[in-house]
Amino acid sequence: MRQLYHFNGGVHPPQHKDQSTIDPIRIPPLPEKLIIPLHQHIGSSAKALVQPGERVLKGQMIGQPEGHVSSAIHAPTSGKILSVGMEPVPHPSGLDALCVILEPDGLEEWIERVPLDPEMDPGTMRTKLKDAGVVGLGGAVFPSFIKLNPGSKNKVRTLILNGAECEPYITCDDLLMRERAFEIAEGAKLMQRLLGAEEVVLGIEDNKPLAIEAMKSAGGMEVVAVPTVYPGGGAKQLIKVLTGVEVPAGERSTDLGVQCFNVATAASVYRAIRLGEPVLSRIVTITGNVAQPGNYEALIGTPVDHLIRQAGALPGSSGAIMGGPMMGIDLPSTHVPVVKAMNCVIVKSEALFPKALDPMPCIRCARCAESCPAELQPQELYWFAKAKNFGKAQEYALFDCIECGCCSYVCPSHIPLVQYYRYAKSEIWAQEREKKASDLARLRHEFRVERMERDKREKAERLAQKSAQAKEL
Repeated sequence: MRQLYHFNGGVHPPQHKDQSTIDPIRIPPLPEKLIIPLHQHIGSSAKALVQPGERVLKGQMIGQPEGHVSSAIHAPTSGKILSVGMEPVPHPSGLDALCVILEPDGLEEWIERVPLDPEMDPGTMRTKLKDAGVVGLGGAVFPSFIKLNPGSKNKVRTLILNGAECEPYITCDDLLMRERAFEIAEGAKLMQRLLGAEEVVLGIEDNKPLAIEAMKSAGGMEVVAVPTVYPGGGAKQLIKVLTGVEVPAGERSTDLGVQCFNVATAASVYRAIRLGEPVLSRIVTITGNVAQPGNYEALIGTPVDHLIRQAGALPGSSGAIMGGPMMGIDLPSTHVPVVKAMNCVIVKSEALFPKALDPMPCIRCARCAESCPAELQPQELYWFAKAKNFGKAQEYALFDCIECGCCSYVCPSHIPLVQYYRYAKSEIWAQEREKKASDLARLRHEFRVERMERDKREKAERLAQKSAQAKEL
């Protein structure tokens, strides 16, 4: 039996998961249009390959990866391209992004799907995963082909699959494990081969007994029930619980022989390699102030309000959150599309999410420090951020903060601590950008002055040469 370890802190917020796990995964009807962002991953945006008026097939690449850190985007169904332009997307900035607007024709006409040899060359397989648009579906959306290439210097001993799903309300991974355990297990085998890992360990919080049973039946890995505590689904926290390995700041888990992937990512690896299907959809939990909470396998680009209508929004709805209540973001509107990073939409109401209480002075109770899974001093970071002493905040490891919200959750003074940390980080990044711009401007000025001086010297030398030649004549 595997020995389990503990990470510092953590909290136990109300789960609110039972409401959305009553029914199996639902397939919503096709929407009137799909809004498909070309940037749904960490790294460079994909380059548009289609033009308005063009007909595309389901699975056809419509966005080509640009640069090394990038990933492809595909048509989720067959239909006609209406436009390529800027549209609102689900992002904390609230800014628009370049999107392809697709009008489905209802035919679901596929490209030719070619299953690949699971024993093929690892480098070729990674390229196929890049072209299939496989990214981390736990929320980070980092291109998976990069994480599946540890390099010759690193030996990955343990592949960890993350099925913890610790945040309240979210149940998409729970339903995926219950209903598609085979896909996850087969995808894990492919990932294990690419990494050269000696073992595969799946961590699932112990409040998901049906998922645990299903994954044990699938075989091929060690399935471990881990304690239900938030944020036990964080990569560093789950690695610590399952292996005892602590990943220091600035280091990668692969440097320590461990790599971690979400279970939905493993399923998408299986579909990309064994079925020849790129990432066209993802399972999204629709919950909160709706009549029928549940999980929907939504095509990428499906407007969120289309899914909310299927679940039946109740009176009193007031906006929506993408993600969970601890780390999620408020959507700018419900007209934005489903993207690869979207695992849950919580329809808000005043009853579910009462107005935040006015913050009071910090009483130095240290509850925030006790709950911090990164073992930071949140109260000190708060004071430094509030005083705009960003240098001191960095000394206290501001960038080790994972913004899980545990400190804000337990604060008796109702201080929105995470907002202060985000503010401090953004200010530091802005200062660094300004410094880089200033340094670049200085270098340009120095180069211009040097060039002008060089031009003067060369002109003087030419005049002197002409004068000398004239005297010789």
